[in-house]
Amino acid sequence: MAAQIGDTVRFLNDIGGGVVVKIKDNMAYVADEDGFETPMLLRECVVVAQAKPSAPKTVEAVVKPVVTPPVADKSTDKVEEEPIEETECGDKLNVVLAFEAHDLKRLSNSGFDAYLVNDSNYYLYFTFLTKSDGNETWITRYAGVVEPNFQLLLTELSVADLPELDRIAVQFISFKRDKGFGIKPPVAYETRLDTTKFAKLHCFRENVYFDQPVIAYDIVKDDEPQRGSVVVTSELTASAPEKQIQKPKAKPVQRHAISKKAQKNTDPEVVDLHIGELLDNYTGMSNAEILNYQIDKFREVMDENMRNPGKRIIFIHGKGEGVLRQAIMKELNYRYKDCGVQDASFREYGYGATQVTIERKVR
Repeated sequence: MAAQIGDTVRFLNDIGGGVVVKIKDNMAYVADEDGFETPMLLRECVVVAQAKPSAPKTVEAVVKPVVTPPVADKSTDKVEEEPIEETECGDKLNVVLAFEAHDLKRLSNSGFDAYLVNDSNYYLYFTFLTKSDGNETWITRYAGVVEPNFQLLLTELSVADLPELDRIAVQFISFKRDKGFGIKPPVAYETRLDTTKFAKLHCFRENVYFDQPVIAYDIVKDDEPQRGSVVVTSELTASAPEKQIQKPKAKPVQRHAISKKAQKNTDPEVVDLHIGELLDNYTGMSNAEILNYQIDKFREVMDENMRNPGKRIIFIHGKGEGVLRQAIMKELNYRYKDCGVQDASFREYGYGATQVTIERKVR
Protein backbone atom coordinates (compact mmCIF):
# COMPACT_ATOMS: atom_id res chain seq x y z
CA MET A 1 0.00 0.00 0.00
CA ALA A 2 1.45 3.37 -1.03
CA ALA A 3 2.00 5.89 1.74
CA GLN A 4 -0.33 8.89 1.96
CA ILE A 5 0.06 12.26 3.65
CA GLY A 6 -0.40 11.81 7.39
CA ASP A 7 0.61 8.12 7.43
CA THR A 8 3.29 6.97 9.85
CA VAL A 9 6.02 5.11 7.97
CA ARG A 10 9.39 3.50 8.48
CA PHE A 11 12.18 3.30 5.91
CA LEU A 12 12.65 0.01 4.09
CA ASN A 13 16.42 0.16 3.54
CA ASP A 14 17.48 2.78 6.07
CA ILE A 15 17.10 3.63 9.75
CA GLY A 16 14.36 6.04 10.67
CA GLY A 17 10.82 7.04 9.84
CA GLY A 18 8.06 9.39 10.89
CA VAL A 19 4.94 11.05 9.49
CA VAL A 20 4.51 11.79 5.76
CA VAL A 21 3.97 15.54 5.40
CA LYS A 22 4.32 15.98 1.64
CA ILE A 23 4.40 13.85 -1.53
CA LYS A 24 5.96 15.10 -4.76
CA ASP A 25 7.50 13.39 -7.82
CA ASN A 26 7.39 9.91 -6.25
CA MET A 27 9.18 11.29 -3.17
CA ALA A 28 7.72 11.26 0.34
CA TYR A 29 8.87 13.94 2.77
CA VAL A 30 8.86 12.33 6.21
CA ALA A 31 8.99 14.42 9.43
CA ASP A 32 10.48 12.88 12.58
CA GLU A 33 9.49 13.78 16.13
CA ASP A 34 11.73 16.87 16.02
CA GLY A 35 10.02 18.16 12.87
CA PHE A 36 13.06 17.46 10.65
CA GLU A 37 11.99 16.41 7.12
CA THR A 38 13.69 13.54 5.31
CA PRO A 39 13.04 13.00 1.57
CA MET A 40 12.65 9.33 0.64
CA LEU A 41 11.42 7.40 -2.40
CA LEU A 42 7.78 6.28 -1.93
CA ARG A 43 8.76 2.69 -2.67
CA GLU A 44 11.22 2.84 0.23
CA CYS A 45 8.47 3.77 2.75
CA VAL A 46 6.55 1.11 4.66
CA VAL A 47 3.25 2.22 6.26
CA VAL A 48 3.06 1.24 9.93
CA ALA A 49 0.01 3.34 10.84
CA GLN A 50 -2.53 5.07 8.62
CA ALA A 51 -3.55 8.67 9.19
CA LYS A 52 -6.63 9.19 11.35
CA PRO A 53 -9.61 10.40 9.25
CA SER A 54 -10.17 13.31 11.60
CA ALA A 55 -6.58 14.54 11.41
CA PRO A 56 -5.97 17.12 8.66
CA LYS A 57 -3.34 15.89 6.24
CA THR A 58 -1.32 19.07 5.86
CA VAL A 59 2.30 19.91 6.42
CA GLU A 60 1.33 22.58 8.94
CA ALA A 61 -0.67 20.07 11.02
CA VAL A 62 2.37 17.81 11.42
CA VAL A 63 5.38 20.08 11.34
CA LYS A 64 3.96 23.25 12.93
CA PRO A 65 1.60 22.35 15.77
CA VAL A 66 0.10 25.10 17.91
CA VAL A 67 2.57 25.90 20.67
CA THR A 68 1.91 27.72 23.94
CA PRO A 69 3.37 30.26 24.49
CA PRO A 70 3.26 31.44 20.84
CA VAL A 71 6.86 32.71 20.96
CA ALA A 72 8.93 29.97 19.31
CA ASP A 73 12.06 28.81 21.02
CA LYS A 74 14.77 29.08 18.36
CA SER A 75 16.73 26.29 19.98
CA THR A 76 13.93 23.82 19.21
CA ASP A 77 13.78 24.82 15.53
CA LYS A 78 17.45 24.16 14.91
CA VAL A 79 18.34 20.57 14.08
CA GLU A 80 21.71 19.74 15.52
CA GLU A 81 23.88 18.26 12.80
CA GLU A 82 26.69 15.86 13.45
CA PRO A 83 30.07 17.29 12.45
CA ILE A 84 31.40 16.32 9.04
CA GLU A 85 34.39 14.01 9.27
CA GLU A 86 37.00 14.87 6.66
CA THR A 87 39.10 12.12 5.14
CA GLU A 88 42.86 12.30 5.24
CA CYS A 89 44.21 14.15 2.20
CA GLY A 90 40.61 14.69 1.02
CA ASP A 91 41.02 18.16 -0.47
CA LYS A 92 41.22 16.89 -4.04
CA LEU A 93 37.89 16.90 -5.87
CA ASN A 94 36.62 13.62 -7.30
CA VAL A 95 33.10 13.93 -8.67
CA VAL A 96 31.26 11.18 -10.58
CA LEU A 97 27.82 11.04 -12.22
CA ALA A 98 26.53 7.47 -12.40
CA PHE A 99 23.44 5.60 -13.60
CA GLU A 100 22.47 2.37 -11.80
CA ALA A 101 19.92 -0.08 -13.21
CA HIS A 102 17.15 -1.46 -11.01
CA ASP A 103 17.39 -4.83 -12.78
CA LEU A 104 20.51 -5.64 -14.84
CA LYS A 105 18.89 -8.83 -16.14
CA ARG A 106 15.94 -6.96 -17.69
CA LEU A 107 17.42 -3.73 -19.01
CA SER A 108 14.70 -3.26 -21.61
CA ASN A 109 12.11 -2.78 -18.86
CA SER A 110 14.31 -1.59 -16.00
CA GLY A 111 14.25 1.77 -14.29
CA PHE A 112 17.47 3.63 -13.54
CA ASP A 113 18.72 5.75 -10.63
CA ALA A 114 21.01 8.72 -11.26
CA TYR A 115 23.60 9.40 -8.54
CA LEU A 116 26.13 12.16 -7.93
CA VAL A 117 29.20 10.93 -6.03
CA ASN A 118 31.11 13.58 -4.08
CA ASP A 119 34.43 12.00 -3.12
CA SER A 120 35.97 15.04 -1.38
CA ASN A 121 35.99 17.08 1.82
CA TYR A 122 33.98 19.86 0.15
CA TYR A 123 30.27 20.58 -0.03
CA LEU A 124 29.04 20.86 -3.62
CA TYR A 125 26.26 23.27 -4.55
CA PHE A 126 25.22 21.86 -7.92
CA THR A 127 22.64 21.41 -10.65
CA PHE A 128 22.00 18.34 -12.80
CA LEU A 129 20.55 19.21 -16.23
CA THR A 130 19.36 17.26 -19.28
CA LYS A 131 18.36 18.17 -22.82
CA SER A 132 17.03 16.33 -25.86
CA ASP A 133 18.43 17.00 -29.33
CA GLY A 134 15.07 18.35 -30.45
CA ASN A 135 14.95 20.96 -27.69
CA GLU A 136 17.06 24.11 -27.38
CA THR A 137 16.45 24.51 -23.64
CA TRP A 138 17.69 22.51 -20.67
CA ILE A 139 15.62 20.84 -17.94
CA THR A 140 16.78 20.98 -14.31
CA ARG A 141 16.51 17.46 -12.92
CA TYR A 142 18.04 18.29 -9.53
CA ALA A 143 19.48 21.35 -7.76
CA GLY A 144 20.85 21.29 -4.25
CA VAL A 145 23.82 20.56 -2.00
CA VAL A 146 25.64 17.27 -1.50
CA GLU A 147 27.73 16.79 1.64
CA PRO A 148 31.39 15.71 1.67
CA ASN A 149 32.06 12.03 0.99
CA PHE A 150 28.47 11.17 0.04
CA GLN A 151 26.65 9.84 -2.98
CA LEU A 152 23.31 11.51 -3.58
CA LEU A 153 20.32 9.99 -5.38
CA LEU A 154 19.32 12.65 -7.93
CA THR A 155 16.34 11.15 -9.72
CA GLU A 156 14.70 7.94 -10.87
CA LEU A 157 14.41 7.44 -14.63
CA SER A 158 12.29 5.08 -16.68
CA VAL A 159 12.98 3.76 -20.18
CA ALA A 160 10.45 6.33 -21.44
CA ASP A 161 12.61 9.15 -20.00
CA LEU A 162 15.75 8.18 -21.95
CA PRO A 163 14.87 10.04 -25.22
CA GLU A 164 15.00 13.28 -23.19
CA LEU A 165 18.60 12.60 -22.08
CA ASP A 166 20.56 13.15 -25.30
CA ARG A 167 22.81 15.61 -23.44
CA ILE A 168 23.60 15.89 -19.74
CA ALA A 169 25.29 18.64 -17.74
CA VAL A 170 26.52 19.09 -14.19
CA GLN A 171 27.45 22.51 -12.79
CA PHE A 172 28.82 23.08 -9.31
CA ILE A 173 30.75 25.25 -6.90
CA SER A 174 32.59 23.78 -3.89
CA PHE A 175 32.96 25.13 -0.37
CA LYS A 176 33.40 24.21 3.31
CA ARG A 177 31.36 25.29 6.29
CA ASP A 178 32.61 26.83 9.54
CA LYS A 179 36.31 26.51 8.63
CA GLY A 180 38.95 27.87 6.31
CA PHE A 181 39.58 26.14 2.99
CA GLY A 182 41.36 26.47 -0.32
CA ILE A 183 39.05 27.89 -2.97
CA LYS A 184 38.15 25.76 -5.98
CA PRO A 185 36.93 27.29 -9.26
CA PRO A 186 33.36 26.56 -10.39
CA VAL A 187 32.99 23.76 -12.95
CA ALA A 188 30.46 23.11 -15.69
CA TYR A 189 30.50 19.71 -17.41
CA GLU A 190 28.48 18.90 -20.51
CA THR A 191 28.53 15.80 -22.68
CA ARG A 192 26.43 13.68 -25.01
CA LEU A 193 24.76 10.65 -23.41
CA ASP A 194 24.46 7.59 -25.64
CA THR A 195 21.16 6.26 -24.33
CA THR A 196 21.52 3.02 -26.33
CA LYS A 197 24.07 1.97 -23.68
CA PHE A 198 21.25 1.58 -21.17
CA ALA A 199 20.08 -1.51 -23.08
CA LYS A 200 23.55 -3.13 -23.30
CA LEU A 201 24.80 -5.14 -20.34
CA HIS A 202 28.49 -4.74 -21.21
CA CYS A 203 28.16 -0.94 -21.00
CA PHE A 204 27.50 -1.24 -17.25
CA ARG A 205 30.93 -1.58 -15.66
CA GLU A 206 32.41 -2.15 -12.22
CA ASN A 207 32.94 1.04 -10.24
CA VAL A 208 34.69 1.56 -6.90
CA TYR A 209 31.71 3.50 -5.52
CA PHE A 210 28.95 0.95 -6.30
CA ASP A 211 28.21 -2.67 -5.48
CA GLN A 212 26.91 -3.46 -8.96
CA PRO A 213 28.02 -2.33 -12.45
CA VAL A 214 26.96 1.18 -13.50
CA ILE A 215 27.33 3.65 -16.37
CA ALA A 216 29.59 6.31 -14.90
CA TYR A 217 31.02 9.65 -16.04
CA ASP A 218 33.97 11.28 -14.28
CA ILE A 219 33.19 14.98 -13.88
CA VAL A 220 36.38 15.85 -12.00
CA LYS A 221 39.19 13.42 -11.20
CA ASP A 222 41.98 14.34 -8.77
CA ASP A 223 41.11 18.04 -9.20
CA GLU A 224 41.25 17.79 -13.01
CA PRO A 225 38.05 18.37 -15.07
CA GLN A 226 37.52 15.45 -17.42
CA ARG A 227 36.78 15.33 -21.15
CA GLY A 228 33.42 16.91 -21.85
CA SER A 229 33.94 19.86 -19.52
CA VAL A 230 33.04 22.98 -21.48
CA VAL A 231 33.27 25.78 -18.90
CA VAL A 232 36.06 25.85 -16.32
CA THR A 233 37.08 29.28 -15.02
CA SER A 234 40.67 28.25 -14.26
CA GLU A 235 42.94 25.30 -13.60
CA LEU A 236 42.02 23.29 -10.53
CA THR A 237 44.92 23.07 -8.12
CA ALA A 238 46.65 19.79 -7.29
CA SER A 239 46.65 18.83 -3.65
CA ALA A 240 47.56 15.86 -1.48
CA PRO A 241 48.19 12.24 -2.56
CA GLU A 242 45.48 9.75 -3.35
CA LYS A 243 43.30 8.76 -0.41
CA GLN A 244 41.08 5.99 0.81
CA ILE A 245 37.46 6.95 1.53
CA GLN A 246 36.25 6.34 5.08
CA LYS A 247 32.57 6.08 5.90
CA PRO A 248 31.43 9.22 7.75
CA LYS A 249 29.40 8.95 10.93
CA ALA A 250 26.83 11.44 9.63
CA LYS A 251 23.48 9.77 9.01
CA PRO A 252 22.68 9.89 5.25
CA VAL A 253 19.29 11.23 4.20
CA GLN A 254 18.49 9.93 0.72
CA ARG A 255 22.25 9.79 0.42
CA HIS A 256 24.84 7.09 0.97
CA ALA A 257 28.28 7.39 2.51
CA ILE A 258 30.64 6.40 -0.24
CA SER A 259 33.03 3.54 0.29
CA LYS A 260 35.54 2.53 -2.36
CA LYS A 261 35.78 -1.16 -3.15
CA ALA A 262 39.14 -2.81 -3.57
CA GLN A 263 39.83 -3.39 -7.24
CA LYS A 264 40.06 -7.05 -8.12
CA ASN A 265 42.83 -7.98 -10.51
CA THR A 266 40.56 -10.64 -12.02
CA ASP A 267 37.87 -8.17 -13.04
CA PRO A 268 38.26 -7.38 -16.75
CA GLU A 269 38.61 -3.81 -17.92
CA VAL A 270 36.34 -3.04 -20.87
CA VAL A 271 37.57 -0.59 -23.52
CA ASP A 272 35.24 0.34 -26.39
CA LEU A 273 37.37 1.38 -29.38
CA HIS A 274 34.49 2.62 -31.53
CA ILE A 275 35.44 6.15 -32.53
CA GLY A 276 32.08 7.47 -31.31
CA GLU A 277 33.04 6.29 -27.80
CA LEU A 278 36.49 7.91 -27.94
CA LEU A 279 35.59 11.29 -29.48
CA ASP A 280 32.49 13.45 -29.23
CA ASN A 281 33.15 14.92 -32.67
CA TYR A 282 35.24 13.25 -35.37
CA THR A 283 33.77 15.08 -38.40
CA GLY A 284 36.39 15.63 -41.07
CA MET A 285 38.67 12.78 -39.98
CA SER A 286 39.69 10.33 -42.68
CA ASN A 287 39.42 6.57 -42.19
CA ALA A 288 43.19 6.39 -41.74
CA GLU A 289 43.17 9.12 -39.09
CA ILE A 290 40.34 7.36 -37.24
CA LEU A 291 42.21 4.03 -37.33
CA ASN A 292 45.42 5.66 -36.06
CA TYR A 293 43.53 7.29 -33.19
CA GLN A 294 41.95 3.95 -32.21
CA ILE A 295 45.33 2.15 -32.29
CA ASP A 296 46.92 4.92 -30.21
CA LYS A 297 44.19 4.38 -27.61
CA PHE A 298 44.79 0.61 -27.72
CA ARG A 299 48.52 1.14 -27.10
CA GLU A 300 47.84 3.60 -24.30
CA VAL A 301 45.66 1.08 -22.45
CA MET A 302 48.11 -1.77 -23.01
CA ASP A 303 51.15 0.23 -21.86
CA GLU A 304 49.32 1.31 -18.69
CA ASN A 305 48.64 -2.33 -17.77
CA MET A 306 51.86 -4.12 -18.77
CA ARG A 307 52.98 -4.21 -15.13
CA ASN A 308 49.77 -5.95 -14.03
CA PRO A 309 50.25 -9.67 -14.78
CA GLY A 310 46.94 -11.50 -14.93
CA LYS A 311 44.96 -8.37 -15.81
CA ARG A 312 42.28 -9.03 -18.43
CA ILE A 313 41.20 -6.33 -20.89
CA ILE A 314 38.22 -6.58 -23.24
CA PHE A 315 38.70 -4.49 -26.39
CA ILE A 316 35.45 -3.89 -28.27
CA HIS A 317 36.33 -3.23 -31.90
CA GLY A 318 33.17 -4.27 -33.73
CA LYS A 319 32.78 -6.66 -36.60
CA GLY A 320 32.58 -4.40 -39.67
CA GLU A 321 35.23 -5.16 -42.30
CA GLY A 322 37.70 -6.29 -39.66
CA VAL A 323 40.27 -3.55 -40.36
CA LEU A 324 40.53 -2.46 -36.71
CA ARG A 325 40.69 -6.05 -35.47
CA GLN A 326 43.48 -6.86 -37.94
CA ALA A 327 45.43 -3.81 -36.77
CA ILE A 328 44.98 -4.85 -33.14
CA MET A 329 46.12 -8.43 -33.87
CA LYS A 330 49.20 -7.04 -35.61
CA GLU A 331 50.04 -5.02 -32.51
CA LEU A 332 49.54 -8.08 -30.30
CA ASN A 333 51.69 -10.32 -32.52
CA TYR A 334 54.65 -7.95 -32.62
CA ARG A 335 54.49 -5.30 -29.89
CA TYR A 336 52.69 -7.28 -27.13
CA LYS A 337 53.48 -10.86 -28.15
CA ASP A 338 53.84 -12.06 -24.54
CA CYS A 339 50.15 -11.46 -23.85
CA GLY A 340 47.38 -14.02 -24.09
CA VAL A 341 44.69 -13.38 -26.74
CA GLN A 342 41.25 -14.91 -27.29
CA ASP A 343 37.76 -13.94 -28.45
CA ALA A 344 35.74 -12.29 -25.69
CA SER A 345 32.51 -13.84 -24.42
CA PHE A 346 29.85 -13.54 -27.11
CA ARG A 347 27.12 -13.73 -24.48
CA GLU A 348 28.46 -10.63 -22.65
CA TYR A 349 29.99 -8.57 -25.46
CA GLY A 350 28.57 -9.90 -28.72
CA TYR A 351 30.62 -10.28 -31.88
CA GLY A 352 33.59 -8.00 -32.38
CA ALA A 353 35.39 -8.12 -29.02
CA THR A 354 38.83 -9.49 -28.12
CA GLN A 355 40.12 -10.42 -24.66
CA VAL A 356 43.77 -9.73 -23.86
CA THR A 357 45.45 -11.16 -20.75
CA ILE A 358 48.60 -9.42 -19.56
CA GLU A 359 51.36 -11.97 -19.16
CA ARG A 360 55.10 -11.91 -18.67
CA LYS A 361 56.53 -15.17 -20.00
CA VAL A 362 59.94 -16.35 -18.84
CA ARG A 363 62.23 -16.93 -21.77
